[in-house]
Amino acid sequence: MEELDLWDLLASLLRRAWAIVLVAVLGGVIAFGYTYYMVAPLYKASTLLYVNNATLSVGSQSVSITASQLSTAQRLVDTYIVILKSRSVLNDVIEAGDLPYSYEGLRGMISADAVNSTEVFQVVVTCGDPQMAEHIANTIAEVLPDRIADIMAGSDVRIVDYAVVPSSRSSPSYTRNATMGALIGAALCVGLLVLIYLLDDQIHSEEYLTQNFPDIPLLSVIPDMAPGRSRSGGYYSSRYYRRDYYGRYRNSYQSAASQEKEARK
Repeated sequence: MEELDLWDLLASLLRRAWAIVLVAVLGGVIAFGYTYYMVAPLYKASTLLYVNNATLSVGSQSVSITASQLSTAQRLVDTYIVILKSRSVLNDVIEAGDLPYSYEGLRGMISADAVNSTEVFQVVVTCGDPQMAEHIANTIAEVLPDRIADIMAGSDVRIVDYAVVPSSRSSPSYTRNATMGALIGAALCVGLLVLIYLLDDQIHSEEYLTQNFPDIPLLSVIPDMAPGRSRSGGYYSSRYYRRDYYGRYRNSYQSAASQEKEARK
């Protein structure tokens, strides 16, 4: 079984570095063009709300929340986020903001989470229209406190910060996508070159013959000087002839596996 020469493989890749760079640039250009023309930009607008519950009434019972019970307040944030994404609340938001979305569509545009595990939670709206993203976020800020107060007696949600119209897109990233396209293109090109190297059964230099068939003398090297010929693998295309044990001449363009098999006969 023929051993793989890693240095020779590396040298083969370096000789074709121009092809790797070319395919990488092409991949980056294709990824950038696809992102620019085919992927719609998205914008994010966010509003901040504060959960202030000194006393929370659940049914006929009243529960006091002290400063040491932060985990309870944080769980309230999770409760308010569930209420925010409920069908009745979002339908109220659609009606109040005169929004052209269904409940399912609007729910997919909204995300919310506590800010640094505090009693402040952030509502983020992602939309293809920056003005619409800001409008939806501020409509939620106006509607949500009253709806929470109706559902949970004693609760108090206050607006910390209103949303503003986003000045830049949140996605996609042209730089990141172009870089990923270039890396994928380079990786595919390297993989193809390695495959071509492994499937190549021609002999491109006399060093290969002298190293792999030291017992068979090299008789001559005949350079291929035909017009239009170019360098192949760092050497001029040539024909190498050896005399085997039976006095027969063998063309070097036979596969290495075939020559090794015949040399062992």
